[in-house]
Amino acid sequence: MASEICKQLLSKGLIGDDQLSEAEDMADRLRIRVEDALVRLGYVDESDISTSQSSAYGQDMIDLTSVEVASDVIALVPESVARENQVLPLRFEGDSLIVAINDPMNFTVLDKLRFILNKDVKAEVASVDSILAAINRYYGHGGGESVDSMIAEFTETAIDFTQTEINTTVKNSGVEDDNGAPIIRLVNLIIAEALNMRASDIHIEPFEDRIRIRYRIDGKLVERDSPPKRLLSAMISRIKIMATMDISEKRRCQDGRIKTRVGTKEIDLRVSMMPTAHGQAVVMRILDRDSIKVGIRNLGFSEENYRIFNNVIRRPNGIFLVTGPTGSGKTTTLYSALGELNRPDRKIITAEDPVEYILQGINQVEVKTAIGLTFASVIRAMLRQAPNVILVGEIRDLETAEMAIQASLTGHLVFSTLHTNDAPGAITRLIDMHVQPFLVASSVMAVMAQRLARRICQKCGEPYRPAQGELQHFDISPEVAANSTFMRGKGCSNCHQTGFRGRVAVFELMVMNSAIRELTFNREPSQNIRRQARLFGMKTLVDDCLDKALKGLTHLSEVYSLEKGGH
Repeated sequence: MASEICKQLLSKGLIGDDQLSEAEDMADRLRIRVEDALVRLGYVDESDISTSQSSAYGQDMIDLTSVEVASDVIALVPESVARENQVLPLRFEGDSLIVAINDPMNFTVLDKLRFILNKDVKAEVASVDSILAAINRYYGHGGGESVDSMIAEFTETAIDFTQTEINTTVKNSGVEDDNGAPIIRLVNLIIAEALNMRASDIHIEPFEDRIRIRYRIDGKLVERDSPPKRLLSAMISRIKIMATMDISEKRRCQDGRIKTRVGTKEIDLRVSMMPTAHGQAVVMRILDRDSIKVGIRNLGFSEENYRIFNNVIRRPNGIFLVTGPTGSGKTTTLYSALGELNRPDRKIITAEDPVEYILQGINQVEVKTAIGLTFASVIRAMLRQAPNVILVGEIRDLETAEMAIQASLTGHLVFSTLHTNDAPGAITRLIDMHVQPFLVASSVMAVMAQRLARRICQKCGEPYRPAQGELQHFDISPEVAANSTFMRGKGCSNCHQTGFRGRVAVFELMVMNSAIRELTFNREPSQNIRRQARLFGMKTLVDDCLDKALKGLTHLSEVYSLEKGGH
């Protein structure tokens, strides 16, 4: 019989009967809650479960990012108890301690707390992710085990690692709990902290006298405390064994992949190891599967660009190119387009290097250049598989470009990416690769450049009036300024005092027409193509970012940074 929470999810249309039945089967097999099975299957998010729980039990969801908990209240519950049971003490109401918990009907945990604390305990509902983030925030600052406290311990105690101890760490590094060797715990805590801070990359860089750890958050690198240099070998060995790399190889670059679990979330990390003058440097890119579950309506298009984009991806053949630097959201955009087109009556094949996210119902091929499985050879094989839609991860050379063009000219819809600064630059880049201009003109149907601008924090964002100099710089008239909503973030715990939390995509969408095809055929420079595209109504990246700033989604400083090439 379905629980109250499952009934809530059914009534809201978040799941169907078939999905519930599948989750019940999984729950029986794994001996977990049906709600947890629904999350694991990807049918709902933790936030959906928490909201339904609070509604079913007649309690409001508590927003832990806007709550400040006194240090003496935090000290009542040991960190190990808080983490194990996923609870956070909040405040006293009379003689009762109020705690945040995901499932207020989990009487086992509540009774355990009553026994440990010898106090009456009452529950309020919060999501698991927000509870874990709050535990990391409060216990990290309060002297519990965190990245800061472990680094301080290593620094103060001058613990050193011999090669024998490093080898022991390597042998035991399959252990994923917090009871392993100190280096195992430190690396696990770094990954967990980066995830909780919404980082996209973790950078571990060795220098002469220290190790620098930085997280890339909303596109900006943020430096953390530096571990002592003597920990480098042990940290590198731990990361290599997690990523199934050769731990004895220190002279060559290596790539690997880590699959791990942080709290209730399964995480993939793409690992790159590179030798430097002071030791091996590591970059771990966090691949968040939830980030690609974005419908095209939620990508951030203006109404005009949304209409054009929808028309372009539904054409029967031709090439659609997405351009921009690494980390500008190209993969998310293309996967969203594929998700929109992924229907039983269409066959979709992708060639990627590497395959970062698994998409249900789509044939994904990983390029392996070392064995001759190149983009060009994969495309050649794809055409014998009779697909409707092809995604080529990146056009890097003439052979790949020509194969993609041939595929588009033989009745296939082809998506791909290029590393250029703007949309018109993609046309001249293909010609610079020695693709014949008439092939480019006849096959490319649209090019879209994109960037990511930082979004104003919703917790501390406030309206403000820009200085007259700013308005003049961006040519904003008094009438437009009067009808706009300029916002800025004051800085709070939710955004780590930056005033920004999350990012919003900005686009430059150029659709090919007869005039642009004529310029392409005549090998005109990209400035001429850009001028022609703007005459036909194309909004540039700066124009689109300015529109979003006028609506209060981002700040004028992001527009200025984009204007100067800062993104």
